[in-house]
Amino acid sequence: MAEDLKIIQAGKKEQYQSILPQIIALLQGETDLIANMANICAALKEQFNFFWVGFYLVKQNELVLGPFQGPVACTRIAKGRGVCGASWEQEKTLIVPDVDAFPGHIACSSLSKSEIVLPIIQNGEVTAVLDVDSSELNQFDEIDAQYLQEIIDLLHF
Repeated sequence: MAEDLKIIQAGKKEQYQSILPQIIALLQGETDLIANMANICAALKEQFNFFWVGFYLVKQNELVLGPFQGPVACTRIAKGRGVCGASWEQEKTLIVPDVDAFPGHIACSSLSKSEIVLPIIQNGEVTAVLDVDSSELNQFDEIDAQYLQEIIDLLHF
C-alpha cells in the first residue's frame, strides 16, 4: 500500500471504519513488530489527532516505551503503576475520563486529560499495552475500546 492515508472528517465510528482497512493494508506482508506498531501509532495520530498514542512493551517485569507519536513520554512504568501499569496488572482495558481523578496517575504531561489503555495479551500473558491520551476530558468510550482492540489484534508477536 502507498504510505498515504485517507483521513476523513466524520463521527468517531466512521473514522475507525475508514482507518481500519488502511491499517490492515499497511501491516500486510510486514512481519516486523516494531515497524507495525510504529505505523499503527502514526495512522491513529493522523486520523484522530490524539495527544499521544503509543505502545509500551513488557520487558523484565516492567513496561518499556515502544513506538509512539506525540511528545516525549515516560520511559519505564512499573506493574500496577498509573493507568498503563494498572491495565497490565488487571489484564483489562481501562477508560479514564479524567486522568487527574485516577489514583496514582503518572503525569508524563500535564496536557493529558483523558486516556484509554488496552493490554495486548499473547499466550495468556500481557506482552504490551496500547496507550492513547487526549488533551480533552471524556474523550474515550466503548467505540474506541472496540476498534482499538480490533487494531491491536492485528499485531503478531
